[in-house]
Amino acid sequence: MVVVKTGVANWQADRLADLSGKSYVITGGNSGIGFEAARILAGRGGHVIIAARNPEKAGAAADALRREHGGDNIATVQLDLASLASVRSAAAELKDSGVKIDALINNAGIMQTPKSQTQDGFETQFGTNHLGHFLWTALLFDQVAAAQGRIVTVSSIAHRYGRIRFNNLMMSSGYDAMQAYCQSKLANLVFALELHRRLKASNSAVASIACHPGYSNTALQSTGPAALMAAIYSVTNVLFAQSAKRGCLPTVLSAAGTEAVSGAYFGPTGLRELKGPVGDAAVSRAARNDETGKRLWEVSEQLVDHSWLS
Repeated sequence: MVVVKTGVANWQADRLADLSGKSYVITGGNSGIGFEAARILAGRGGHVIIAARNPEKAGAAADALRREHGGDNIATVQLDLASLASVRSAAAELKDSGVKIDALINNAGIMQTPKSQTQDGFETQFGTNHLGHFLWTALLFDQVAAAQGRIVTVSSIAHRYGRIRFNNLMMSSGYDAMQAYCQSKLANLVFALELHRRLKASNSAVASIACHPGYSNTALQSTGPAALMAAIYSVTNVLFAQSAKRGCLPTVLSAAGTEAVSGAYFGPTGLRELKGPVGDAAVSRAARNDETGKRLWEVSEQLVDHSWLS
């Protein structure tokens, strides 16, 4: 699969146009990368809908953005990506609202959690990071299409170390928290590229764009990993990480930058893509494999019991 190279270099948010009249739905928009992206989009006049598991935290984030930018262009919807029932309920709420979605930003994620399962029996990281977003995107696709909008998938440099274990997707045997995380982030990027291929084949005006935040200092490193790894991250965050404000720029570019096109993948371009100026990012050979993309799509449809763009 060919990844589109845009030539974008050192992208900054001040390149954004006025976003008044446009709507952006962002999962996990209550904190970290998601909140900082929501802040920039709202600051440019965009209508932002924060989709988050905890309604109190989502409400607090929305209130903070309203105080900062004024107006009534911030809304929330309760969404637990670890529950397909919640995904369906939240998507139905947005459908009923009639909103046209200029960018559906699949940002929320968990990292290196202990072995556990979602409400539907999926390995928690794969189920939350990939399968929840897969169904969420499918259910809201028509609203994105109505706006000729974008689907933005946030992956990670960790995708380079992942492999899709089709014979052990849920890692029921040999569970390793880091390997499970890398698999889920590889699945994110494989999904984004396969979606691009299917959109192109169907002559759709919708764009599929992927990105990653590099190594950014967020709650991701402290809320998921076991105590030892969390302690290590507390040190490496100080030494190597960039701020969430910097880490959100690839997401904002993907969602609203005029330079972004379907099939592109953006991220920091300095220090092994851990941080630095934003531009085209490197994609692993595994993520570019056409057969992996087709197979993951088909398996995902079966697991969430929903077919689309087939």
